[in-house]
Amino acid sequence: MADIEGGTPPMVVVRRILWVLVAVAAVFGVILAVGGGDGSKSAPAASAGTAIGGPFTLTAADGSTLTDRTLKGRPFAIFFGFTRCPDVCPTSLARMAQLREQLGPDGMKFDIVFVSVDPQHDRPADIGSYVALFKTPIIGATGTDAQLAQIQKEYGVYVRKVPIEGGDYTVDHTAAIYLMDKDGHFVTTIDYHENDKTALEKLKRIIA
Repeated sequence: MADIEGGTPPMVVVRRILWVLVAVAAVFGVILAVGGGDGSKSAPAASAGTAIGGPFTLTAADGSTLTDRTLKGRPFAIFFGFTRCPDVCPTSLARMAQLREQLGPDGMKFDIVFVSVDPQHDRPADIGSYVALFKTPIIGATGTDAQLAQIQKEYGVYVRKVPIEGGDYTVDHTAAIYLMDKDGHFVTTIDYHENDKTALEKLKRIIA
């Protein structure tokens, strides 16, 4: 669907919300989706100490500037996707909300960051509306093509536009969630297919 001046069309917003609600219901009903209908990819193999992460500048959902320095001082989980993503993105964010809840008070000791890699469709205000649907604080952000290319390079993120019917496109992208420590150093990833017990142990590592 082509970008329309003045914001996202109302019907697109309604459809987007419906996708999110379905994904949230699936996660909290313990019906975790398996596979990425949008062609999402697993994260590259990496271990603690791998050179993942680095300087970046983006625009947050509230219009403020978000940089790697903004996030310093608190661990964070960062995920790359797009608001029109039919399954992997809403499922992953809903799952992060669920994992945060399972951690109790410790769940608020780290930030969740969602970076849209589709700036042609996802404006900051659209991203703000999207992340608000998950009922937990999530920092939403995007940037110019050049800014996104920079952060994608820093994190080793795979992103590719895929043409679909009607002249529109979807986006193939890395499906993993990157876990960073309070100094912005890479610790590990949560894979899309990983069980909750393992994911929780990894989150406990970054907030310890």
